Amino acid sequence: MKKKRILLLSGSVVAGGLVGLLVIMYSVSWPSVSAWNAAAIAPSEESRPAARVASENASLKKQLDSFGQRGYAIHIDSAENKLYLKKEGKVIREAVVSCGSGSILEDPGGKRSWIFDTPRGEFFVRYKLKNPDWVKPDWAFIEEGKVPPKNQAERVESGTLGDYALGFGDGYFIHGTLYTRLLGRNVTHGCVRVGDKDLEFIYQTVPVGTKIYIY
Repeated sequence: MKKKRILLLSGSVVAGGLVGLLVIMYSVSWPSVSAWNAAAIAPSEESRPAARVASENASLKKQLDSFGQRGYAIHIDSAENKLYLKKEGKVIREAVVSCGSGSILEDPGGKRSWIFDTPRGEFFVRYKLKNPDWVKPDWAFIEEGKVPPKNQAERVESGTLGDYALGFGDGYFIHGTLYTRLLGRNVTHGCVRVGDKDLEFIYQTVPVGTKIYIY
């Protein structure tokens, strides 16, 4: 009985090790863009030989390059309403923008409420749209004193987001605006509004996968 238990235990350890190896191989081959952090993939550099560290760093950089992130980053100061497009750490474009107002909207039914803040943190450009349509959420109709429609087609609105939009998740965009006179003020529902010329430059310059830092 003891020999069988030892054999079973050994088999479990081997199986577990193989599963763990497959998970690590899969993680390295198909990394998550939302968690680009070398420390999350491997132990600290102090515990590994310098040659191995250099090799792993080079491999990670190659994966980042292939995803189209190398060189560019978008920094947004939501308090100052400024956007900085950087390449290799150097600012190549500065733009006045409009970020979230911080205002609160209550549903008349009392069941929901919305705070219109621009989210802060680290994001990335998930997709790029040209001549985007806006699919109006419930709060947009409630704010206008209307009942949100059940027909999806009645929610689609053209021209509101400008000529370009860069989505970075949860319905938030860097997009154009019809209200250029309000640029520099915190007036949006959470998205980042940008003037036409600046937005076109950003859209044509950065690839999908570019990091966005909002603070």
